[in-house]
Amino acid sequence: MHVGPIWRAMMRNKAGFVLIALQISVTLTILTNAVGIIQDSANKVSQDSGIDEANTFAFSSVLFADYEREQRMTLLDEDLDLIRNTPGVIDAIASNSYPLRQGGWSMGLALEPGNQATDSVGTAIYFVDEHGVETFDLELIEGRNFTPDQVTWHDPEDGTWPPYAIITEQLAKEMWPDETGSYVGKLMYINDNDPVNVVGVVDRLQSPWPNWNDVVERSMLVPQRRTSEYVHYIVRTEPGMRDQLMPELEAALAKSNRDRIVRNMRTMDEVRKLAYVGDTALIKILGFVVLLLTIITSLGIVGLASFNVSRRTRQIGIRRALGATKQSIVRYFMIENTIVSAIGLVIGAALAIALNMLMVEAFALEPLAWYVIPAGMIGLWLVGQVAVAGPARRASNITPAIATRSG
Repeated sequence: MHVGPIWRAMMRNKAGFVLIALQISVTLTILTNAVGIIQDSANKVSQDSGIDEANTFAFSSVLFADYEREQRMTLLDEDLDLIRNTPGVIDAIASNSYPLRQGGWSMGLALEPGNQATDSVGTAIYFVDEHGVETFDLELIEGRNFTPDQVTWHDPEDGTWPPYAIITEQLAKEMWPDETGSYVGKLMYINDNDPVNVVGVVDRLQSPWPNWNDVVERSMLVPQRRTSEYVHYIVRTEPGMRDQLMPELEAALAKSNRDRIVRNMRTMDEVRKLAYVGDTALIKILGFVVLLLTIITSLGIVGLASFNVSRRTRQIGIRRALGATKQSIVRYFMIENTIVSAIGLVIGAALAIALNMLMVEAFALEPLAWYVIPAGMIGLWLVGQVAVAGPARRASNITPAIATRSG
């Protein structure tokens, strides 16, 4: 079947075909960029935090009685002793925060002492003891864990920073981008002038802020225990014991000290869900928008094809009387739709690339993967072919006798 006659027939009703082509182009533009945002959000939601989430939970202990510093230190030791000696618990720590919590502490690191605010590298800070690596289930890829003698108690009268740290591989690469050897033993400065030696490097540990863009993997463990009325406990259990131990430990800790409230006991699964609730909602909304646009576009194609069938009833009947087969009639409308779709898809591809470039620049999004636009073009073409199939089959069923009697 020659394309030329089909094209000339289309030009007699340019408005309808132009509108459908524009609808397809707009749909492709929005669809591909929405898919790109969905992929970006889905990658973020599924990003590995670096800890044993399936067997870890966290909770807070809030003192409402006025305890002295030494009393708070004793209470921390008693709590951790109770938790760590509970059957089914692998390890536990008291810390200022944990991954995905959405609240914590960050500091700037520099390679030279002094005020390096403009050149510093930001990092999340986790205050832990020698049990931190085991509790978080971190993989030390270089160096070693803290020793008990390196762990100190925070003294509010002394602002000196602990001289040791375990950092993530991502933070190490940010600090020393040209280093090809070992990061252990490297010296950096925090709090302007306090030197910190790297004693270990872990493969991964997310910050407490999941939307901290490209620096979410910058984290540092600091060997310091801090006394506060508000303490976060992180507990790692043996596989399958987490849900059983949560209420048991909550009751035991509440009973061990009546001067505090045990609250916000959550599994890491719940913490992850809360951390990414916005991204999850965005995925659902954009998914619905993509589906709705696809349906609207397919309905537009169906409407135009049905209109053309009714408008060309006599023409189709004459062709049938001259020997055109049902398959040739169906093929006619399929080719017609392919021409319209091709025009709309080419325009839409150009618009999709332009829009993506603007979004990457404005919102620091990842560029679209190379396959998204071609896949979108093929998908929309298939949708168009399916949408036009019904009207095309109806056209092929027009009998020559009925067609020739029509006005």
